Amino acid sequence: MSILISKSTRLIVQGITGRDGSFHTQKMIDYGTNIVGGTSPGKGGTSVLGVPVFNTVYDAVEKTEANTSVIFVPARLAADAIMEAADAGIKLIVCISEGMPTLDAIKAYRYSQQKGSVLIGPNCPGLMSPDECLVGILPAQIFKKGNIGVISRSGTLTYEVVYQLTANGMGQSSAVGMGGDPVVGLYFCELLQMFQDDPETEGIVMIGEIGGNAEELAAEYIKKHITKPVVGFIAGQAAPSGKQMGHAGAIISSGAGTAAEKISALESAGVPVAKEPEEIPSLLKSKLSK
Repeated sequence: MSILISKSTRLIVQGITGRDGSFHTQKMIDYGTNIVGGTSPGKGGTSVLGVPVFNTVYDAVEKTEANTSVIFVPARLAADAIMEAADAGIKLIVCISEGMPTLDAIKAYRYSQQKGSVLIGPNCPGLMSPDECLVGILPAQIFKKGNIGVISRSGTLTYEVVYQLTANGMGQSSAVGMGGDPVVGLYFCELLQMFQDDPETEGIVMIGEIGGNAEELAAEYIKKHITKPVVGFIAGQAAPSGKQMGHAGAIISSGAGTAAEKISALESAGVPVAKEPEEIPSLLKSKLSK
């Protein structure tokens, strides 16, 4: 069973006429995702790859009964795109756009919460439920249907870990790239609970990185609420203090948010932490066999 998306997902692509929007629309269509429309102001009434284009999300929802949106628009427009989708009644909003200002992300996230929408991202690769649905930019060829849930702050490491799982015969129920910005929508605790509640997910991999305290909070949550086996990996173990490493959220300040602290917190919660991504399958198999 998948979480968040499935074959019943009705997806619209905001920014479908742009280079990235059209490119990844084709990839999602090829995988079998049910894309019912796209939006591009001023281009309503046209089509892209056989997908009807609407001027607004409101029009798209009215005509197609879409329930999910994926956003490929420039960073300066991304907050408005999120809020437009939420206001139009979209229940799951996935924002791929990179570089959204933090204050814009705060405003958009809060607005989506008020409207009852679930936000993933910004600056994320999206999510995948193998043999069901792809929403975002994840490479479909590395995924395999199975019973391992994957949660990640890093897009590239999502791909690496999924590849290692698949290569070792461990398919995935769903994989969610949360995004690495300081402010994003769904985070570890909410997604851990979704996988805990999913009857077909038997084990969980969580991929964290330096900066912030999300992994420490997740460790406390796991202690209290998660009974399924969890294995972790923390990126940035050799990162120097005070230096931004890749993501805007991966900043260590005054000793807080270090890899060592995160690893210690997870291990204290009974979560083994791999030193390298290729160690994850064996750690997970060991946990599942107990």
